[in-house]
Amino acid sequence: MIAARTSFDALAARLAARAAKIAQAHVAGRVLASRRDERRWRSAALVWPLFGREK
Repeated sequence: MIAARTSFDALAARLAARAAKIAQAHVAGRVLASRRDERRWRSAALVWPLFGREK
């Protein structure tokens, strides 16, 4: 049997960071959509918030 040992706190922190990125992209996309700004479809950070370079 394979046993994995990891810290639940570390897992929760990683999941919270991913959720924050998705939420920020969602809000930014909604702001651009409300302005009818088509740049929201050209920004890779908004279309794929979990992929790309880390800030």
